[in-house]
Amino acid sequence: MKRGKKYVEAAKLVDRATTYSSADAVALVKKTAVAKFDETVEAHIRTGCDGRHAEQQIRGAVVLPHGTGKQVRVLVFAKGAKATEATEAGADFVGAEELIPKIQNEGWFEFDVVVATPDMMGVVGRLGRVLGPKGLMPNPKAGTVTMDVTKAVNDIKAGKIEYRLDKANIVHVPVGKASFTEEQLKDNFTAVMEAIVKAKPAAVKGTYIKNITLTSTMGPGIKVDSKEFIG
Repeated sequence: MKRGKKYVEAAKLVDRATTYSSADAVALVKKTAVAKFDETVEAHIRTGCDGRHAEQQIRGAVVLPHGTGKQVRVLVFAKGAKATEATEAGADFVGAEELIPKIQNEGWFEFDVVVATPDMMGVVGRLGRVLGPKGLMPNPKAGTVTMDVTKAVNDIKAGKIEYRLDKANIVHVPVGKASFTEEQLKDNFTAVMEAIVKAKPAAVKGTYIKNITLTSTMGPGIKVDSKEFIG
């Protein structure tokens, strides 16, 4: 794969044989984010889990101390008083059954996160085939199936992100934007790592965190020392 001149120059700043401390990795990720837009900084955490076994799955959510740097659009499925509560909490869209054809037939996806009250899950379940593959299905573990819609909306707007294993047993999560200060990125990254370390399934044997890579959207990968987080 041919890389652009900017990428090649940025990659020269990173020693691929070195595993950096989180502070050094954050400093480097800012230096190597040279695109014309404000790149997202992401952490990719390779685990020793085997996601084929339910007891080794990881899924949860964490509120980033400094947010994601992105405006998140929230859709809430709720009725009556809970719908009013969702609107007052600042949800971008609130509705019930009437949204099903709009999403299913018209391909409306102008939202980033879906929250639902438990009584609405029968309705939302009908959208499983379209929401599931996009990672938008509400889930109790992620705090998106709840009666406390105010807290759910507030947390998401404040920078709550979900994490889960992909098919290769890697967790991919955003930890902020390249325009954030080093301190903000480090705080966010630490919050993510603490949540994932805490989420270790009891059934996992051997090394839990195999390796961690920090990268910006267009930048090179930077290896981070996992010992910092697992002691």
